[in-house]
Amino acid sequence: MPKPLYKLVLPLLLSIIGIFMIDQGIKEFFILKAMDIYGVPQDYLYTRAMDIYQTSCINMRLVFNYGVAFSMFSFLESSLKWIQLLLISGAFVYVISLKKNCYALPAGILIGAGLSNIYDRFIHGGVVDYVYWHCGFNFAIFNFADVMIDIAVAWILLLNLKPRLCK
Repeated sequence: MPKPLYKLVLPLLLSIIGIFMIDQGIKEFFILKAMDIYGVPQDYLYTRAMDIYQTSCINMRLVFNYGVAFSMFSFLESSLKWIQLLLISGAFVYVISLKKNCYALPAGILIGAGLSNIYDRFIHGGVVDYVYWHCGFNFAIFNFADVMIDIAVAWILLLNLKPRLCK
């Protein structure tokens, strides 16, 4: 007997909305904080790195990433958001077509985080990043959505490598 579709769609949509809202709230906080600390308008932030808080290992540094991880594909400029939107839409359709409830939460996290970063591209022209790890080595600047994407991908890979976890 097929499982009701709402058992897949409801957690998928709730996790998409939840991750999107959390990520956008954090990003808005950092944008407003930088504007307050430096006394500048928002468009001034788009071309500069602005330190909000500094420690010996992690800085909260507001930057706008115009590419993807490590600024790759920034040459695609505004086309990048449309390519990413197409990929996210494909992931959504694929998860619905699988009809496996175990994919709902990790896929929702992945899609919500991806949509949040894409939303940044539409609103700000680039993705709002703010966590700069520099303890022992200089790492990329990233955000909450990036971490959620990594967790979701690992979770989905685990479900694929251990099919008995997905019933």
